Amino acid sequence: MDMSMNMKRRTLLKVIVLGDSGVGKTSLMNQYVYKKFSQQYKATIGADFVTKEVQVDDKLVTLQIWDTAGQERFQSLGAAFYRGADCCVLVFDVNVLKTIETLDNWREEFRKQQADPGIPETFPFILVGNKIDVDGGNSRVVSEKKAKEWCVSRGNIPYFETSAKEDYSIDEAFLCVAKTALVNEHTHPHPHDIYFQGISDTVSEVADQREGGCAC
Repeated sequence: MDMSMNMKRRTLLKVIVLGDSGVGKTSLMNQYVYKKFSQQYKATIGADFVTKEVQVDDKLVTLQIWDTAGQERFQSLGAAFYRGADCCVLVFDVNVLKTIETLDNWREEFRKQQADPGIPETFPFILVGNKIDVDGGNSRVVSEKKAKEWCVSRGNIPYFETSAKEDYSIDEAFLCVAKTALVNEHTHPHPHDIYFQGISDTVSEVADQREGGCAC
């Protein structure tokens, strides 16, 4: 395949990661893109993004993954960052009950801020239960069953359990994100040119195509 064909087939997909402060959003993204994990917690201020290329079937997809601050005082910044999104990843900590209880607030805030009023009802979300490694799993208070029931009651949202520290199931989750976002982008196409500005540190990856790896 020549370079011009490759460029034509490249698709940029904007993904928003939401959830309470401290659930591991930044750690998930750093592990996925850079294969790095830090024990030191540093709160995200405002929003930031990373990019990664992933192969979905015969298509080269660039995921632009936006990491947003979990503190409530930054929620008003949301509208500008949410616009043009193709998929939203909701993250909670399986060891902290409050972090799954607030997900409906994050979800509704996102839907409210979407620029296109025709999108909210069908917009794709993916749920990630993070930090399953903590204390060997003995500290968790949100069971996999409860998380899956949450997903079913909200339109069968795909669910993944992850560990940013152990790099568990993160690639599978983001491959599902890429597939889901790609479907949504085809259904609700919109110009992404503005988001190409300033993209750097793109990491290439050919994702393994695993049977049954994505419930989307």
